[in-house]
Amino acid sequence: MRNLLTLLLLVSLGTSVQARGVYQTPDDFLAEVFEGSPPKAAVIWLRGKVKTAAADILGHNYPALRIRYWGEAKRTAWILEEIGKEKPITVGLVVEDNALKNIRVLEFRESRGWEVRHGFFTDQFNGARLTEEQKLDRSIDGISGATLSVWALKKLARLALYLHSQTPYAHDPP
Repeated sequence: MRNLLTLLLLVSLGTSVQARGVYQTPDDFLAEVFEGSPPKAAVIWLRGKVKTAAADILGHNYPALRIRYWGEAKRTAWILEEIGKEKPITVGLVVEDNALKNIRVLEFRESRGWEVRHGFFTDQFNGARLTEEQKLDRSIDGISGATLSVWALKKLARLALYLHSQTPYAHDPP
């Protein structure tokens, strides 16, 4: 019995340690989004109404003065970070035609909540849009034991959609 408990403890510790890591580099994510040749990065400055809206969405100020993004046609790609429980989660998000097309966890640093990286969770965001109240237009099911990671991804989805709306890629060309 003692050996079985020891084995179970080692397996569970190994799983949480293995859950941390880089799942995809930002460069690989951008190459995938833009079929091998990402456009030059652009910048959105966090000041005025954009800074206020970002802080309202996140519940705190974003820890940078500007955010880089990549865009072409009606598509933008964002690499954003938000704290899960104690450490940042790096997420790649693609917005196209003012809706989320893809959300992917690029790097996870926590010991719990890593399940948010799987398609069964992230696929719920596909097609999501922002309401006038800056909320997602759909309910996102949580994951037991990963509540803070779920909240982080929901905030980042809302932030990417809002930021996209502030770019030229959100509007039809003249």
